[in-house]
Amino acid sequence: MTPLVLTGAGVSIEDVAAAARNAAKVEVTPSVMEHLAKARKVLDEAAAAGQQIYGLNTGLGANLGTAVEGDASAFQRQLLDGRGAAVGDALPIQLVRAAMFARIAMLSAGGSGLSPHVFSALVEMLNAGVHPVMPALGSIGAGDLVMMTAIAHTLIGEGDADYQSRRMPSAKALMMARLPPVSLAPKDGLSLINASAVSTGAGALALVDALSAMEQQQQAGALTMEALAANRTILDPRLYVARPAACQLLAARTLRDLLARDHETTQTSLQDPLSIRCMPSIHGALIQAIDHARLAVEIELNAAADNPLVLVEDALVLSTGNFHTASLALAFETLGLAIAQCAGACAARFIQLTGSGRNSLPKYLSPLGGASAGFVPLQKTVTAILAAIRHKANPVMLDYLPVSEGVEDHATQTLLAVSKCADMIVLWRRLIAMELMAAAQAVDLREGITLAPATAVIHASVRTHVPALKEDRPLGANANVLYAALADGSWRA
Repeated sequence: MTPLVLTGAGVSIEDVAAAARNAAKVEVTPSVMEHLAKARKVLDEAAAAGQQIYGLNTGLGANLGTAVEGDASAFQRQLLDGRGAAVGDALPIQLVRAAMFARIAMLSAGGSGLSPHVFSALVEMLNAGVHPVMPALGSIGAGDLVMMTAIAHTLIGEGDADYQSRRMPSAKALMMARLPPVSLAPKDGLSLINASAVSTGAGALALVDALSAMEQQQQAGALTMEALAANRTILDPRLYVARPAACQLLAARTLRDLLARDHETTQTSLQDPLSIRCMPSIHGALIQAIDHARLAVEIELNAAADNPLVLVEDALVLSTGNFHTASLALAFETLGLAIAQCAGACAARFIQLTGSGRNSLPKYLSPLGGASAGFVPLQKTVTAILAAIRHKANPVMLDYLPVSEGVEDHATQTLLAVSKCADMIVLWRRLIAMELMAAAQAVDLREGITLAPATAVIHASVRTHVPALKEDRPLGANANVLYAALADGSWRA
């Protein structure tokens, strides 16, 4: 795989996915290392001149007014130990790698004052596959500080790490990877941990998944339109020029391309149910929410979000609140609501397809009739999944308490907002799988139907994983198989 070359700018959510899921190697340009060295020099000179610098010669949080006595480097180890407060199950390795890469990308912007040798060691640790064991609970969105201590502890040879699929002491993992533990200069510990890298990395992975699920949702919606002989005039671009709401012209064009054919087809209704007729509006709103969240994540990936921040060109070290991610949290709260809207429409189409025989389809999409259950039991499963999505769509970014003696009296719960959004994408994709199954079954039961080239491919892709229903069978198992294909990339349409 082509390595990811960091220049201090231009990092994308796809880069995070490549590093986290495909173990792409990371390389750094000489200009980044030069900028890091300059920033370190500015920091050291400011400290030598007697400037009070948060986390270098002062305590943290409520201890802000306490001067650091004695060895400032030893204090960096102390602050790591004192903030190793995360608890819970270990994050999956792909999320740890996403957080490591996100922090490397942020640090390459050069505003932290981190010692260049520590930065290089972090890059080497990621490339070698030494993954800190990072407990999942502890971030309130005012930076992911207590979680990020796991990365810093592993760098200095403390705590536990995963290496070659085995959990072991970090010192042993570094030794097996032929990497030495690093020594921390003043502020290095704080520079490693005082960031929203877990939230940003997790957000990038969620967005990559949302983009693929959105594509699959458009495919499922198009196949449903075929199955129900829906009125295709709703995709006329002139309608969306008349009301240019969020990305609906783009969503309509995608559906129109999927349904394109050389001949006219029969439509059975003047106006279809809203879950079909309003697909461009529903999907367009979600596309815009994804775009907005991508912008928020990529700002973080390419930003110097440190406190204090080193301004190299001005030779200044200033306190900031740049680690605070209100806009990122809001973007994912919004994205979650947009996903819930789209998932609700997906579920509604499934009910339309599998009901009492819309558009002359057999009841419950069963070719047997009579007492056959057909697809109708899956309506319960669809309803349960939609309820779970709706629950997770409730906002969390206002849920915080003042901590650290009131010094940290505001938080954003960004990681929680990102995590529940990622969970919603998983559930939504399960609904997409069920819509595809029902739409493919309806197509098989329609006499004389000729699919568009693109929807024919979609139908064939469903049938690669799930056979047509000829008699009652456990459809939940089939839904699991198709969901897995949609999630792992083996789905080809």
